[in-house]
Amino acid sequence: MSGDLAGGPLVTVRGVHRSFGSGPTAVHALRDVSFDVTAGTMVALVGRSGSGKTTLLNIVGGLDHPDAGTVVVDGAEVTGLDDDGLSQLRRAKVAYVFQTFGLIPVMTAAENVGVPLRLARMPTAERERRVELLLELVGLADHGEQRPAELSGGQQQRVAIARALAASPRLVIADEPTGQLDAETGLSVMALLRGVVESEGVTVLVSTHDPVMMALADRVMRMHDGQVDP
Repeated sequence: MSGDLAGGPLVTVRGVHRSFGSGPTAVHALRDVSFDVTAGTMVALVGRSGSGKTTLLNIVGGLDHPDAGTVVVDGAEVTGLDDDGLSQLRRAKVAYVFQTFGLIPVMTAAENVGVPLRLARMPTAERERRVELLLELVGLADHGEQRPAELSGGQQQRVAIARALAASPRLVIADEPTGQLDAETGLSVMALLRGVVESEGVTVLVSTHDPVMMALADRVMRMHDGQVDP
């Protein structure tokens, strides 16, 4: 599980600042944040609500832009990309898993997983094989024809993880992925994320409040008041 075996950094963050508002009422969400994430590892970002975790994840993934500083993901300087470049980054290199699952209600589990592959115009037969493999990976091989409303919360999050992995991203960003799940289901979802680091060779950056889940990570980064502890 050691990052030493995985190679160099996939993510490099240097001197990132992000504030919301201005003047004395400004909220300084991130203050001079710098760190690396080694390729092929799982890193847990830990801190209280309001510590800056979500803002940091959004900036790493190109959903938000810092006021200062740089972010590089797999050789691409995220902070220097235009809208087209950011769209390409999210299609090819970065995928997201959210607390609220974000599945399309009218689609089956298999169809939800296949959405990124349709966008990538993968041939139908190849797409169907990839979807079948991913549903098997997340333990839902027999649930591909069910819609989100027919699945439990834990099953929906597993579908969301399979969808995130569909296009073989280099980095999966998971923002409180177990926040709406009970402790046992949440732990199984975190164990699944741990497993995909091993089986798919993906890098995972995950925020969490749960200290039990930190044991599954290769590294824990703690945030306080917009800063990452050294």
